[in-house]
Amino acid sequence: MIQENKIKPIFDLLKKEHSETMLSDFSRRFDAFKILISTILSARAKDETTIPICEELFKKYSKPIDLVNADKKEIQKIIRKSGFFRQKTKYIIETARIIHEKYKNKVPDNLEELVNLPGVGHKVASCVMVYAHKVPEIPVDIHVAVISHRLGWTKHKSPEKIWKDLKQNIPKKYWMDINELFVTHGKKICETRKPRCSICPLNNLCPKVGVKNHDWIIISNR
Repeated sequence: MIQENKIKPIFDLLKKEHSETMLSDFSRRFDAFKILISTILSARAKDETTIPICEELFKKYSKPIDLVNADKKEIQKIIRKSGFFRQKTKYIIETARIIHEKYKNKVPDNLEELVNLPGVGHKVASCVMVYAHKVPEIPVDIHVAVISHRLGWTKHKSPEKIWKDLKQNIPKKYWMDINELFVTHGKKICETRKPRCSICPLNNLCPKVGVKNHDWIIISNR
């Protein structure tokens, strides 16, 4: 377990830096079913692309039964820009059917059942737990993986091993915030290829594991 006095300042600074995020807004506006479908569609796509697509999709198909009875070509047309749209169409229709028939329109609130749904892997299931059910979990995407490495919180590359490291080393009270804060921070400052360490609020706290000097000494007009 990482010492509390090394973790708390990091989360405090990130919350101050990113007081309002796209993910928090997304979580407030969408119900559990919409969050599930949105997260399936977000695979290999940016949130900035996925969320507008989902807003359009849910204008016509807001409930599981709506997607079950939907025209596949119409769905493909709407979600095309999310990538892999044919496969994702199959996933969301079949998932909607299972949610409607097996779960009586209620989205499961445990990882074991969620990962058995079409198109739902560990990250998607963890996102549903956090953003739909408000249950502490740690969704590991590229931003969570990269920032955790740079902070020295994990040495692994496998998402599942990173997830295990974080759950073992980070107190549970921080789990709800990791994905939202790290994703936002990763997009704005701690970028995957060229982290902007010179303007990062964590500059003096982060060991910058794996970051080369020429990547992070950047002059900023901020």
